[in-house]
Amino acid sequence: MTAGAADELGGGFPEAARAALRNAQLRRNLRFATHTIRDKRARAVAELEDWEELREAGRQIKQRAIRHLDRHLLALEKAVTRAGGEVHWAADAAAANRIVGDLIDATGSREVVKVKSITTDEIGLNDALARRGIAALETDLAELINQLAGDSASHILVPAIHRNRAEIRELFETRLPGCERLDDSPAALAEAARKYLRERFLSARVAVSGANFAVAETGTICVVESEGNGRMCTTLPQALITVMGIEKVLPRLADLEVMLQLLPRSSTAERMNPYTSLWTGVREGDGPQQFHLVLLDAGRTNVLADQAGREALHCIRCSACLNVCPVYERTGGHAYGSVYPGPIGAILTPQLHGLERGRSLPWASSLCGACYEVCPVKIDIPSVLVHLRSEIVRRGSRDHGERLSMRAVAAAFGRPGRYRLAQRAGGWAGRVVARHPRLAQLAPGPLRAWSAARELPVPPEQTFRDWWRGR
Repeated sequence: MTAGAADELGGGFPEAARAALRNAQLRRNLRFATHTIRDKRARAVAELEDWEELREAGRQIKQRAIRHLDRHLLALEKAVTRAGGEVHWAADAAAANRIVGDLIDATGSREVVKVKSITTDEIGLNDALARRGIAALETDLAELINQLAGDSASHILVPAIHRNRAEIRELFETRLPGCERLDDSPAALAEAARKYLRERFLSARVAVSGANFAVAETGTICVVESEGNGRMCTTLPQALITVMGIEKVLPRLADLEVMLQLLPRSSTAERMNPYTSLWTGVREGDGPQQFHLVLLDAGRTNVLADQAGREALHCIRCSACLNVCPVYERTGGHAYGSVYPGPIGAILTPQLHGLERGRSLPWASSLCGACYEVCPVKIDIPSVLVHLRSEIVRRGSRDHGERLSMRAVAAAFGRPGRYRLAQRAGGWAGRVVARHPRLAQLAPGPLRAWSAARELPVPPEQTFRDWWRGR
């Protein structure tokens, strides 16, 4: 798909994509990683004869959860409170950052360990805590790599997908103590990170996590991961703060049975995540003795109000759509200017932040359909894209040139005589341009950008209407 909230950054997605396309190393990294994950996923999915039935079950679970979201969130709050936890409601990113900062201040700690969380990336939590003098240490290997490099995530599941082993080795040698001489084998790189993080795990008094799911029925929070760092964060510190988008709630504990079959196969291509952590409130003498759940809105209720667009809230952050997207494979996540890149970002980001801030996103290609085919909960991303385009047009937020062009087309198509005249003129112009391709560079305004990346077929000498009339 294309574009991002980057409409506000520089010139938006087209300029960012051009820069990415010039980076041959980036394209090689992305192609190798996405194709590897995609092939493994296909094999994992093929093992299940009822995969399509599971997808439909997942779709229905998310649809019911979102339809009655208010009821399930109140039930979740009661269950968490009953189990000894405390629930906080955050209307936006600023409120969530303030709540988390105040909770950490109350413990007296100046450092926290973090489980990988795209929701905390969305609200800019690390920067907000840094302004309060609190250091947030990422413990996921890929997130740690990005943090050491001063970089941002480029993929929902594997945030450092844009880097290869040689680049990571060089980064560790310069930024991690005791890593002056490393080889670039995965085992050596993982061991270097493990040694660095172990002391932080043992000394941390506060941890911050996201959540893959929360169960309204029991107040249970679920985090799945592959490295064990999440398990360390959710069990060792004295206080645990979970920041969760309100769309992550599931009605019943039994719903996890479906989701924990869909998610690992669609994300890491595994039958089951190596670490699946479930916790409910607090228990004396076992794990954190303080648990805080921060429920984040940040535009989600606005998405909920759109009956067609709310399907974006069904996303379980598996990243399968990114791995099959040909545009993402060539440009990477940074070109999107959002923590939600790729096809899901094309429909989620502009709704969370406002269509006026991500106008180019819904004009992503809706013809491929590969993202819908691999989505484990059957989000119809192409249809939502088309819906959001109509919303942008309805609000009159597209440029004047496009509106004038559409009016001209409507006028030509509205009368048979005008249509025949336009058809003849277009056929003649198309044949001239086909013989002299450089004439396309003389096209005015946005037409020049369109023709620079496309070649039109040569129009036939005789139209179908003329052929039909002659017979």
